[in-house]
Formats: sequence, structure tokens, C-alpha cells
Amino acid sequence: MSLTFRPCVMIPCYNHGAMMASVLARLQPFNLHCLVVDDGSEESTRLELERLAQEQPQMTLIRLPQNSGKGVAVIRGLEACARAGYTHAVQVDADGQHAIEDIPQLLALAERHPESLISGQPVYDASIPRSRLYGRWITHVWVWIETLSLQLKDSMCGFRVYPVVPTLQLAQRVPLGKRMDFDTEVMVRLYWQGNTSYFLPTRVTYPLDGLSHFDALKDNVRISLMHTRLFFGMLPRIPSLLLRRRSQHWAKQQEVNGLWGMRLMLRVWQHLGRNAFTLLLWPVIAVYWLTARPARQASQQWIRRVKQRLAQQHMPVPPRLNSFFHFMRFGNAMLDKVASWRGELKMNRDVVFAPGAQEALDIDAPQGKLLLASHLGDVEACRALAQLDGSKTINALVFSENAQRFKQIMEEMAPQAGLHLMPVTDIGPETAIAIKEKLERGEWIAIVGDRIAVNPQRGGDWRVVWSTFMGQPAPFPQGPFILAAILRCPVLLIYALRQQDKLHIHCERFADPLILPRGERQQALQHTVERYAQRLEHYALMSPLDWFNFFDFWRLPDAKNKE
Repeated sequence: MSLTFRPCVMIPCYNHGAMMASVLARLQPFNLHCLVVDDGSEESTRLELERLAQEQPQMTLIRLPQNSGKGVAVIRGLEACARAGYTHAVQVDADGQHAIEDIPQLLALAERHPESLISGQPVYDASIPRSRLYGRWITHVWVWIETLSLQLKDSMCGFRVYPVVPTLQLAQRVPLGKRMDFDTEVMVRLYWQGNTSYFLPTRVTYPLDGLSHFDALKDNVRISLMHTRLFFGMLPRIPSLLLRRRSQHWAKQQEVNGLWGMRLMLRVWQHLGRNAFTLLLWPVIAVYWLTARPARQASQQWIRRVKQRLAQQHMPVPPRLNSFFHFMRFGNAMLDKVASWRGELKMNRDVVFAPGAQEALDIDAPQGKLLLASHLGDVEACRALAQLDGSKTINALVFSENAQRFKQIMEEMAPQAGLHLMPVTDIGPETAIAIKEKLERGEWIAIVGDRIAVNPQRGGDWRVVWSTFMGQPAPFPQGPFILAAILRCPVLLIYALRQQDKLHIHCERFADPLILPRGERQQALQHTVERYAQRLEHYALMSPLDWFNFFDFWRLPDAKNKE
């Protein structure tokens, strides 16, 4: 710990005397001073806290004359922290439900982001009451609306690290909720103040004999009034909140850190089911559509291009062809991903073959294949192919550092998923050998052909081939097509498009094998990419809302569209 980073532990306590000895014992290994704020507890708890304060030199007891609520207790505790010279306070609830062993990770985040609120993001077991779970999801949606952002992942967890000075400055400027409305309101208002939050997944257990102070009527009324205040407080802040979002090309944007989004989808699916999450999807997508200006503009640009191409080819315009339903289609695709990971998409019920697709796949053939996919449609729906007799293992080759985190979440929460991930940063000899071995075993390799590498190659040049797509030149990566030529295996195009309320797998043979002659390599590569772009446009016009590239596809970072 640096000299300017001095953390302590703060515990607001109200009638939890029986649990305090155990909580303090679990805190001892961290050698942190502990301030316990007795929020007007009954005599038995008062006596127990006095005994513990006398026995433990690392504990300071602060007593409020009467029960004033968690919010008041926390602010009083933070004031004591400031007087004692502490810069950060780890809030731990007195009921023992938090994974106290995660304190070092929380403090490490706090030291890296000293002005931010660091919070646990609960990972619940079966002990959580269903009513609590439903209430938390309602609050999550409201918080996303009040901040015009999905950045605050959980505003109700009481296991957090407060930056002392910014929190006290906030408390001096505006009145904060005093009871169960405090945790959410202080996080939202700190976000408004410019002090964002970072989250760490942590296990939370509800003890069978636990004591809850939640009053179903009074506290729900308080929380409803709090969200009303925050909603109307958000309205004049809309310009400043929207300005916090910066427009960048997708290849320069840092991927979402952590696994919270994937865990979120799976947890909601597990506890509430698809119908509940579908209902929540509408307000979430509405907020995202309103606030994600770069993605919305890219979507609107795509819709305009689609309409122009449809008119040129005298094709009908599909219904609901607008930007909002483009976002909604993407949100529903996330649901399809969850279903595919959990093995709940069934062939011939949810997923069907388009005419000629099954013959092109030729599942019974022993030879391995390269599946050339894209960000058009729900390619993960192909996981349903594992249910067919004679089906093959499908390995997805991905060029993102987030691939390892994606693989982790698959193993944690959907181990039955049949889609294997091969995260790589570059295609070198080792990668090519590993892929070749899988092909020789009859496995399939899937790779997308419509995303350029995240970082430019040596010399600052992007390894791309420009080809006409939707009437304008667009950059396509060289890597997938060069890899296909090296592997000398059958190459198939594959798409899974949402049509007639089902996912239709479209598949066609592309090359067997793909040949790039040494003397005419660049010319052959250009011709190959042009064929890929033509087929991508063909399928995109069949189902335009399945296009999931929400950025300006027709330019490179820091470059104008190629003329």
C-alpha cells in the first residue's frame, strides 16, 4: 500500500451482535483497523460490541444514540475515517453474508482507481430469496436509465470500498437516503459527480438464520421515491451524461473488461427464465439505443445502405427496418446465445436448415472443414448441430484477448456447450499446427471473415483487402483467407439468420481447397475476398437486421473511406 492510500474497514451494525465476533475474526488476517458503527442497537448487541472493542485493539466503536438507518451510520463512519486519516473505507455488512476473503482484490482495484467507488458484484447461490432477486433486477434497470449507461452493474451490494473524501463531499452537497435507499443513491450520485464505479464478482450468501432489517412496505416506498428523485435528477444531466461517451472506431475501443455481461445473461436466464429477460430487454435496449450514439449512427447508416441496395435490386423492404429494431434484434440474439450455450436451442424446433445447407455441410464426411462465418446472424446457433447424429466438434478461432474470458465463462456457467474456443493473438506456426491437427481428427474450425485485426501490423499498415460491399469499398482482413489457403481443406460459408421466427442455417461451399498461387497471390486473394463480400451482401439483404457490426464498417481507424 502506498503512503497516500490508507484503507480501513467500516461496519454499520444494528442488532447483529451475535455475528460480529465471527466477522471480526475473518477480518483479522488483513491487519486493517476496523470502525464499527452501532446504529442504536438493543442492549444485547451493545454489550457484545463493548466487549469486542475492549478485547481487540484494532477495533474502534462508534455509537449512535438511536437507530437512524444504514445511510446515516455509513456517513458517520466515513467522517470518523476522515478524522483518523484514512483515505478509503471497506464497508462490510455485519450479518456475515459477504466473502470477506475478497477484500485484497477490492483494495487492489481501489488503489488503482482512488477516486472511484469499488463494489462487489454479487454471485448468488440458491439461498437468495426470489423476491429479493426480482427487486434487484428492477433496480438495475432503473439505475441504467438514471445514469444513461450500463456501467453500474450492481448498485445494491453492501460490500464496497468508499473513497472517503469524494463521498463526504457528496453528502455535504445533497441529502442522501438514510436507510435501504442509501446504497443505490450514493452510487448513482457519485457517478453523476464524476466518480465512477468498478466491480468485482464476489460470492454472497443469505444465512438460513440471518436477520434482515428490510421492511417490505416502508423500504419499497423509500426505494420508489429514491428512483423518482434520481429519474428527475437525471433529466437536466442528460447532455453531460451523454458527453461521457466517446465515439471511436471499433478497432480502437477496449473490449468490456470482465465477465459481468455474460454472467448477467446467464444468471437472469437461470433464475427468471427467458420470458422475464425478454421483458427486461425492452427498457435496457431503449436506454442503450438512446445513449449509444456511435452505435446508433452506424446502425442508421447500415439501414440507409440496405434500403438503397434493395431499391436498386427491386427487392421489397422488410418490416420494422429501422435502427431501434436493429438494436432489439441484437438483444434477442444475445438471448439466442445464452440458449445455445446452455444447449436449449433444438434442431428442427428452434434451428432449421435452409434449402441445400445440410447437403453442403455433409456432416457424415470424415474430413475436417473450415467454416467461414461473419458477424451476420447468430453463428453460435450452429452449436445446435451437436445434437445431430455424426456431428462434429466446432472450434471457434477468435483474435480477441477477451476470448480467454469468454472461454472462462463458458466453463464456469455453461460447461455443456459444444462450441470450443481457440483464442489467438496471431496466426503463427504453432497455431497452424494445432488447427491442422484438429482438422485431421475430423473437427471443424470456424473463423469470421468480416473483422480486421484489432491492432495494425508492423509499420502501421492494416493487413486488409478492399472490396466493394453494399455499393462502397470496405476493408476485409487478409488473415482468414490466407489461413484457409494454408490449411488446404474444404471451406464453407455459414450464416444463421432469424427468419419466420426460427434460426435458419445457410451454408454453401466456397472452395475445396482455397488456392492462392504464389505468382498470382495478391490477385487471387483480391478475387477471393470479392467473392466473400458478394455472398455476405447477398445474405445480409435476406435478413438486414441480423447485421451485428455496430460501427462504420467502410473505414479504417483514423482514415477516410477508401475511394
